[in-house]
Amino acid sequence: QLQLVESGGGLVQPGGSLRLSCAASGFAVSRYVMSWYRQAPGKERELVAAITRAGGNTNYADSVKGRFTISRDNAKNTVYLQMSSLKPEDTAMYYCNAYLTTMNNYWGQGTQVTVSS
Repeated sequence: QLQLVESGGGLVQPGGSLRLSCAASGFAVSRYVMSWYRQAPGKERELVAAITRAGGNTNYADSVKGRFTISRDNAKNTVYLQMSSLKPEDTAMYYCNAYLTTMNNYWGQGTQVTVSS
């Protein structure tokens, strides 16, 4: 059974850091484009960061460039999102996505990140 399980969210003060994890089962993350999306209340889901299959090229939303880093550990079959210098506007539900084709497109259940003092 293909599954993505996110963890690592929580409450953090502005300027703080968090590391999100996305553990995959039933498939190899190395074969998929792995991404992190987020959705804040009343807003559309947006792409935060992505990492390609071969080569591990990365792509980031302008709003997180220089603050967030996406990485992949093929041995652990896990994708990470290291977030630093967090801002209140980073508050959202963060979702992990695995994409191979339109028929092979999977989502996790999400992990909440709240940035507040």
